[in-house]
Amino acid sequence: MKNLILVRHAKSSWEAPLQDVDRPLLHRGIVDAHLVSSTISNYIPKTFLLWSSIAKRAADTALIFAQNISFPIENIIYKEDLYTFDEFQLEKVIKSCNNLYETVILFGHNEAITNFVNKFGDCILPNVPTSGFVSIQFDDDQWSNIKNGRVLKTIFPKDLK
Repeated sequence: MKNLILVRHAKSSWEAPLQDVDRPLLHRGIVDAHLVSSTISNYIPKTFLLWSSIAKRAADTALIFAQNISFPIENIIYKEDLYTFDEFQLEKVIKSCNNLYETVILFGHNEAITNFVNKFGDCILPNVPTSGFVSIQFDDDQWSNIKNGRVLKTIFPKDLK
């Protein structure tokens, strides 16, 4: 079995005249990321691979989650090809994962995350919100073969407030 946990980056700022990849988190995003990450310990296995987009907002969200789940921040893998809004590119990256890993926690972007969940999950989510957590399980032994998954858990900031 393969397990995939998708986390959409926390709420980010559009105020500063920065490149999109460099946009920082808003205070609300930081609070929401702490809120969600402090409630997920029962939904993640003891061992996993943690990937993040190189975008500042995704990387900072991954750092917050890693700290709150006691994952060594130096083990976060930053992948340039996760800086995508396209579910086909996201699918390609996920399907390239080494089969030695049963679980991947991935920090990325919308529309890619919502569209991926709706394509591979067994329920339709209108939108995975910022700081949203979605756990999907696949009855496949190889990442390259994943297809029909089961959404095991969603945790969204609004559900915790």
